[in-house]
Amino acid sequence: MTAAPWLVLGAGALGQLFAARLAAADDIGPIALRGRHGLLNQLRLQETDGSWRSLALASPEAPPALVIVATKAPDAEQALQQAQLAPGTPLLLLQNGFSVQPRLSAQWPGPVLCAATTEAAYRQPPPAIGVVHAAAGHTWLGDLAGQHRTMAAAVAATLTRAGLAASACDDIDEKLWHKLAVNAVINPLTARHRVLNGTLAEPPLSAEVAALCAEIAQLMAAAKVSPPAAGWQGWVSAVIEATAGNRSSMLQDVLAGRGTERDAILQPLLALADTHALAVPRLRACYHATPA
Repeated sequence: MTAAPWLVLGAGALGQLFAARLAAADDIGPIALRGRHGLLNQLRLQETDGSWRSLALASPEAPPALVIVATKAPDAEQALQQAQLAPGTPLLLLQNGFSVQPRLSAQWPGPVLCAATTEAAYRQPPPAIGVVHAAAGHTWLGDLAGQHRTMAAAVAATLTRAGLAASACDDIDEKLWHKLAVNAVINPLTARHRVLNGTLAEPPLSAEVAALCAEIAQLMAAAKVSPPAAGWQGWVSAVIEATAGNRSSMLQDVLAGRGTERDAILQPLLALADTHALAVPRLRACYHATPA
């Protein structure tokens, strides 16, 4: 997987983190990062221990062996179109939510791996170009049809060598639903109230968390998605505790005046509610109260 360059599309926090970690590894091929305004030549990474390092990025002269799509969910397809990739180029999707993943898996002519990650990062404020690795996590990889396990294992091994712990799995759809549940609670609430994740563990917001988790549990049961071992509320509460000092991606977007991933994160749940004729007033209220 490393004979040709890897290309990261999207220079947000997660795109910068994956590009920086891969570029910092000694035994991985050239890594390119393309943002809205073209290729980036260099990047600064703050490690989890607080130290900084500067990294050189590549200008690929050959078709990429893998494209990591790290744009926001609404921007993924346009970014791929603009990149003018060769048919059959393998993709790794890092988007939040569960909307673009099934669509691209069905439409893209090459292999499509999906990822659910708990890596935490945020960008330096402009004009600096750099990313802070706020907390190490884990990334699960797989494809929705279960056809590319060998590729998923190879990509996971490369990410792990680069310092991004990863593993291939056969139930990536379940992992994506689990992450969606967390995002559907933490992102809208922190964005609306403009608070850090940890504030959601305290009254009165803890009651809103519990109400949203109850609705999500009802939806997941109807869709036959197995709950995490800790249950839906236990799972969400554990993530809130582990990321207490973090700003959610949606809060970062709101504070920066950018568009959010409201539809990608909340619409799949509302679609499930419509399919199964279930009332989810808290989720619907969250959707309408969240900036688009």
